[in-house]
Amino acid sequence: MTDAVVTAALTGPIATKRDNPALPTTPDEIAAAAEAAYRAGAAIVHIHLRDEAGLPTADVEVARRVMGLIESRCPVLVQLSTGVGLDVPFEDREALVEVSPQMATLNVCSMSFGTGEFRNPPDGVRRLASRMRDLGVKPELEIYDTGHLDVALGLDAEGLLAHPLQFSIVLGVKGGAPATVESLTAMVARLPADAIWQVIGIGRANLQTTTIGLALGGNARTGMEDTLMLRRGEPARSNAELVERLVTIARAIEREPVGPDRAKQLLSLS
Repeated sequence: MTDAVVTAALTGPIATKRDNPALPTTPDEIAAAAEAAYRAGAAIVHIHLRDEAGLPTADVEVARRVMGLIESRCPVLVQLSTGVGLDVPFEDREALVEVSPQMATLNVCSMSFGTGEFRNPPDGVRRLASRMRDLGVKPELEIYDTGHLDVALGLDAEGLLAHPLQFSIVLGVKGGAPATVESLTAMVARLPADAIWQVIGIGRANLQTTTIGLALGGNARTGMEDTLMLRRGEPARSNAELVERLVTIARAIEREPVGPDRAKQLLSLS
């Protein structure tokens, strides 16, 4: 078997408990979900933060609390989202890297995102990339469409990114690339030879696209940010349940999910 890194995206910025009561939103709920996802086979947890009203927040004190609670429960690697939420200003979002997580996402382009707008101004993205480099925070480059890849490679050409480059290819967002084999293979073919990548399928595309990504040699992400359903008509009862499903698929196609220590080696984390 070849190694695979499984990430669990626990909460996201859009869904609420009205959509699925099992969605973790408080710091304690997120930490418990992180531990359960780790026990199910995830090496990384991708974290969006919520305030007391359940809304997306870039509050650095909430970030420190959530990271501390997760660290006290299990050794899973924590990746903070600097995407946070569509209504959170970019300047607030970029401040999250000041808590020095090992990893954080770097959204390289503005775009239409469902019925909203996801704002990532070029000067701000460049500034955030530079700050992440200075702090030693490994960026995961979020690629929602083919043009985003060109922008990411441009940041690399400026010397703003640490190698090996790490990409998330996000498929199925309204406003981005569709969740098709053609979209995925076209972008994978253009990645640098030493790049590390994973595929993220949104909604009903989650299972199929992550399976294809694993079969192509990439890593994969699942969790309640990406899909609230285990299968048609059956809501997921937890993030761990979604991780268990993906781990089973990975092993069935000769991809062995690794633990956090091995993931750190594969991702060249300090």
